[in-house]
Amino acid sequence: MTVSNAQATPEAASKFPKVDRFIISISLAGMALLASLIWLETAPFLVGLFFVGAMLGIALYHGAFGFTAGWRNWVVSGNGTGLRAQLFLLGLACLLIVPVVTGGIEGTAGTIAPVGVSLVVGSFMFGFGMQLGGGCGSGTLFTVGAGNLRMVLTLAFFIIGSVVGTVHLPFWLDAPGTDPIQLASSLGPWGAIALQWAVLAALWWLVGRREKRMTGKTSHGLLERDRSVSVMRTLLTGRWPFLWAAVVLAVGNLLTVILSGTPWGVTFAFALWGAKIAQFIGIDMTQVEFWTWDYGALALRDSLLVNVPSVMNFGLLLGAMLAAGLANKYNAGSQNPLVLRSVLAAVIGGSLMGYGARLGFGCNIGAMFSGIASASVHGWIWFASAFVGSLLGIRARPFFGLGN
Repeated sequence: MTVSNAQATPEAASKFPKVDRFIISISLAGMALLASLIWLETAPFLVGLFFVGAMLGIALYHGAFGFTAGWRNWVVSGNGTGLRAQLFLLGLACLLIVPVVTGGIEGTAGTIAPVGVSLVVGSFMFGFGMQLGGGCGSGTLFTVGAGNLRMVLTLAFFIIGSVVGTVHLPFWLDAPGTDPIQLASSLGPWGAIALQWAVLAALWWLVGRREKRMTGKTSHGLLERDRSVSVMRTLLTGRWPFLWAAVVLAVGNLLTVILSGTPWGVTFAFALWGAKIAQFIGIDMTQVEFWTWDYGALALRDSLLVNVPSVMNFGLLLGAMLAAGLANKYNAGSQNPLVLRSVLAAVIGGSLMGYGARLGFGCNIGAMFSGIASASVHGWIWFASAFVGSLLGIRARPFFGLGN
């Protein structure tokens, strides 16, 4: 008995999922254009960082790797899978990056920052804001790249808050604090890794204990995926297991260190974009103390195409757009109409994240992920303070019509 073409079509179609060819074409064209401009403007290493950013955007989207939701799910329902994936990510990145930035590769340096009032207040504000805004720094970017209109509003006010934060940061830095503390300086790289792994193991246990108490079981879920779909199709169209995304993010951060000399950061670019817009409309940002400091002054003078965080953010946006096109879900997060309270939450959340990121020396990526991966104590303090802020943000979400 033979099978007709008509009968075979549905089965064949299931093997070749529908993709959004228009979005894929736009994202690939955008990548080609920007990569060419970066090549002409600067040097090949920045083109490499642009594509590392694109890889990170794909991993964030296909892995649905959002720090904000992972924290909220564990607090509200006890589901610790997302938070556990973040702990795995921090442990792997620590193992990969600490030896490199503590002398393994000449010319590299870790992400370190002072420990003081500015860090605690800024990270607390960021944690509160990310629950209202709907995403952290990287989360805001990859959802904007995937076509979420509400997150465009969050990003706009993230940028505004970042610029205001640069104006006020010198005041906050005068508050009590200490110099940066890097664990490897006293413990050596392997001692620092061992200590941080011990802390991560304790947190892993705590996450599982609460999860079991609330749900009756502990489900790690780091390799969970749709087994009816092939590995190759999952790789191309998602959704990835958390473990896949965590490995790509950790390796991507290592590549960032090797190519740029320092770990991955996101939110300085937002402040820079806002400052350049302010300059364009006639506000002289060169008189702001923050933008007279060496790195800020140079970035303000130069093209965005030579600024590492900006180049990587552009890649991340287009990588997430490509991933959304492959998954045929571009703009899927904008199907519900925007209501006033949700808009207000985006405005407040974005502003708090922008301001808090400057005071706290970065977001979940630049301060927490890259800080802990560099064995810097400020990364752990950022984590703790932002988590407390996030707890209050979770409680505030229902007042803005946002579900938990």
